[in-house]
Amino acid sequence: MPKTIAEINQKIKSQDALVLTAEEMISYVRENGLKKAAKDVDVVTTGTFGAMCSSGVFLNFGHCDPPMKMQNVLLNNVPAYGGIAAVDVFLGATQPSVWDENYGGAHVIEDLVCGRPIEVKAEAKGTDCYPKERLKTTVKLEDLNQAIMLNPRNAYQNYSAATNSTEDILHTYMGTLLPKFGNVTYSSAGQLSPLLNDPNLETIGIGTKVFLCGAQGYVVREGTQHNTEVERKNDVPTKAAGTLMLQGDLKQMDPRFLRAGIVHEYGPTLFVGVGIPIPVLNERIAKYTAVSDEDIEVNVLDYGIKKRDRPVVRKANYKELRSGRIELNGQEVPTSSLSSYKKAREVAHALKKRMEKGGFLLSEPVAHLPKSRVMPMNETAKRVLVCEIMKNAVTCDVKESIADVSRIMLKRAVNHIPVLECGKLAGIVTSWDVAKSVATGCDDLEKIMVKHVITVHPGDYVEEAARKLNVHKISALPVVDSENKLVGIITSE
Repeated sequence: MPKTIAEINQKIKSQDALVLTAEEMISYVRENGLKKAAKDVDVVTTGTFGAMCSSGVFLNFGHCDPPMKMQNVLLNNVPAYGGIAAVDVFLGATQPSVWDENYGGAHVIEDLVCGRPIEVKAEAKGTDCYPKERLKTTVKLEDLNQAIMLNPRNAYQNYSAATNSTEDILHTYMGTLLPKFGNVTYSSAGQLSPLLNDPNLETIGIGTKVFLCGAQGYVVREGTQHNTEVERKNDVPTKAAGTLMLQGDLKQMDPRFLRAGIVHEYGPTLFVGVGIPIPVLNERIAKYTAVSDEDIEVNVLDYGIKKRDRPVVRKANYKELRSGRIELNGQEVPTSSLSSYKKAREVAHALKKRMEKGGFLLSEPVAHLPKSRVMPMNETAKRVLVCEIMKNAVTCDVKESIADVSRIMLKRAVNHIPVLECGKLAGIVTSWDVAKSVATGCDDLEKIMVKHVITVHPGDYVEEAARKLNVHKISALPVVDSENKLVGIITSE
């Protein structure tokens, strides 16, 4: 017989409910069968703990004397948005400090939850009703009227894994990606993850009560970039799909389930612990909550392709990813997670204990989350591709002498010559390299050419080429195809 949330809540209140974590549910179903599990188990608790950049807090400081309409607000030198009334601000987790790139909004949030004081500075134009123009003070979380965490996009449903096909190290929000498919990173708790245990969002909706960083929070509505119209396998999405907008009281949060972090050469982020109880209303939901890592497939995307729609290198499951190694293009490469499975397990167990003690009841959603498809940005300006502006490259062979190369440079009036070996790019030599060789008496082209060449592809956007020129402080970029064959060159000249 199907159960109701009201019936399960009565059992929770009387501490008679059978509550299992998502990990425990897998074993229970395997040992007892789906029918018995659906009958016996009342609630399955889930958990995730990972970097959730789309997070932040609304803070109300109360009015100073004389009053002030706070603008240009800095919290521990991190800019906060003050364009909402007089003494309300919104602080985003990924907002960096104006002074320290290794500190940001996430760290301010963690400082508040940990009871540490933060410095508040603000400037204002000054008006008849809000005459104060400058403010500098120190506050703690307890001094604030309200401190509401409101996260526009949390608990992604099966975010894709990442790898890198290029010859460069890439620093991304998915962590550091090594060259030539050197590693794979991912960010999910897999079988413990909330939305993977309710793939069709049957029990999770607007108003669902959640465990948010140790506090009792709620689903406000679907999160931004919520995308239900995706490829699925056994009902489980194989790519980034559903998301949740969550809110909770910062004053009730536990620093064990909320941590600030820095992603190298990307910036600040906030690690958020989210747990959602799934009521086992019928056999279908029991089946979903028994999903295991080996049943959940995920796309491994190539972040070396600087496009919105990155190609899928292969599909993998979370059992493979969590093993620490995965086969990619015929070789074994290491895998690593940006989320903590250990902390996700702690979240699920903490929620389970609260429910077993009758301290956390289920809530009936007031509405289902919508089905939707994510649309790309409407860009009105035409984006130029590298192939549209690249020039034919003047080249030389790796066996040519430096004297020959210098004559080519003079004759063709160029400062950069890509060096080829068997038709493929082997290096690049510049007029400066040739000048140095004359000064040192070196006549070996292979010794003076740059062998680790920064390149672009014909289909890359010009902005990416400009970024590489700037970051690497170079003045030319050979353009190569997927087989490293030279097809052109871009220079800053």
